[in-house]
Amino acid sequence: MIASFFKFGRYLLLMLTLCLLVACDGNQAVKGFVGTDITGADFPKPLALTDHTGTPRTMADFKDKVVVMFFGFTHCPDVCPTTMLDLKNTMKLLGDKANEVQVLFVTVDPARDTQEVLAKFVPSFDERFIGLRGTAGQTAETVKNFKIYYAKVPGKSENDYSIDHSAGMYMFDKLGKLRVYLSYAQKPEDIASDIQKIL
Repeated sequence: MIASFFKFGRYLLLMLTLCLLVACDGNQAVKGFVGTDITGADFPKPLALTDHTGTPRTMADFKDKVVVMFFGFTHCPDVCPTTMLDLKNTMKLLGDKANEVQVLFVTVDPARDTQEVLAKFVPSFDERFIGLRGTAGQTAETVKNFKIYYAKVPGKSENDYSIDHSAGMYMFDKLGKLRVYLSYAQKPEDIASDIQKIL
């Protein structure tokens, strides 16, 4: 528990440092984001995972769309379904513009979140949403690339466990450039506002 706390503390410090560094780059920043403007940050390496239909995916597949990326797991009792519901309502607020947005749900629990499980969970919020998964190694590499904190919390049995994880969202513009980090519990109106600024 103490180790997890310190790991999470290091993650928060890293994110704060990143935000401060990017904030100094005023030439590229768009004013008025509700989330944290991280325009200019280029730490994520290319995304390469498999979607809930079994199709290999990279960010190039979503060219000309604003991408909202969220890391979670389907057995999450509250944070993940709440965020997905907020994103569903965000799409409703965007109206026809929602077709220019791609929501990606990246699982941090590939052992339980099989292709079949993701196929039932992710599109149930919006048929346009895509679930992504990888092997245990690919998942570890992906969360590392995107500076996501996650840690398995043992339960009463081998398959009865939870996962502590970062609950924010990344937003990319239509060129695939990272633009905004949105903290957990942002209102759909605020998420839609930031998307419209990027569109």
